[in-house]
Amino acid sequence: MIATSLAVAVLGCGPIAQIAHFEAIRKARNAHLYALCDRAADLRERMAVVHSPQRVYADYGEMLADPKVDAVLIAVADQFHVPLALQTLDAGKHVFVEKPMAVAVEEAETLAGKVAETGLILQVGTNKRFDPGIAFAREFIRAELGELINLKAWYCDSTYRYTMTDNLQPLRAESEQALRPPGDPRSDRRRYLMLAHGSHLIDTARFLAGEIDAVRARLLTRADAYSWFVEVAFVNGALGHLELTASVRGDWDEGFVVNGSGGNVHANTFLPWFHRASEVDCFSVRDGQIHRPLGADGHTYRRQIEGFADTILTGIPQHGAGVHDGLMALRTMVAIARSVDSGDWVRPAEVSGGL
Repeated sequence: MIATSLAVAVLGCGPIAQIAHFEAIRKARNAHLYALCDRAADLRERMAVVHSPQRVYADYGEMLADPKVDAVLIAVADQFHVPLALQTLDAGKHVFVEKPMAVAVEEAETLAGKVAETGLILQVGTNKRFDPGIAFAREFIRAELGELINLKAWYCDSTYRYTMTDNLQPLRAESEQALRPPGDPRSDRRRYLMLAHGSHLIDTARFLAGEIDAVRARLLTRADAYSWFVEVAFVNGALGHLELTASVRGDWDEGFVVNGSGGNVHANTFLPWFHRASEVDCFSVRDGQIHRPLGADGHTYRRQIEGFADTILTGIPQHGAGVHDGLMALRTMVAIARSVDSGDWVRPAEVSGGL
């Protein structure tokens, strides 16, 4: 008998689990919150009361040994993603891991090798792939645009973003017992902002226009803002330009333009916590019309869990980011960092190390 609901266990009861993943799993049509695990007793107990999983664990090994766990959602600090994902795969469980998948190329390659060895599913939490506007744009590009000419994409965080998110997100519980990586990863702003925001921008560019062959990047730091301008050469010959700025003195500003021989796409993407689909205007030369989907269901965090569960339950791959996508996003971020330092074109396929 084919299962109709994926039993998901969440590792980590910190901010991203509280504001996104617990609700997303509980609302999913084909998944349910079976278990949660955290070393911090106060967080673990509070989240268990709020979200009512069937099982609660303090020890990760014990949770992995539970035969009723189908998959684990890893929602911990970036530096812990790969070792915990490897442990999860070794236990025979599918993995959903928050972005970025890894913080160094070599560990990402090790994880890719383990996924290939086990044959299990690993999906990276780049939820913008499940924005119905962006997903529609991707299919339109494939069906209508013909030869791609260029892509311009931008991701501009706002100085007012936390005012907005404080109103949109639930109150978060914190704990002094929570496990944190050594030092303060956020203190290196250049590295932190690229990993946190650049991973979205790069994955969206690859999702829409294909593999990236080379990048050449500049970075300006001024007035407490970091602004990357990145030239991109895609494998298919199209040109690209990516902008990442954190933070602009104005509203959240994110979107893309794609031009091809058969038309173009203009998109405006909203702060994800509004759960609002991107507005995409897709013009086709074939019929001389602009196509725009309503995208009524913009809950990308729930939709990505449903895509993950569908891939596992049906065996039919959805359009979530897999381990190769996670590896190439990291390689591209490292290539951008190397290019900023050298001023030269850098090929993601040739880089090593971390940011």
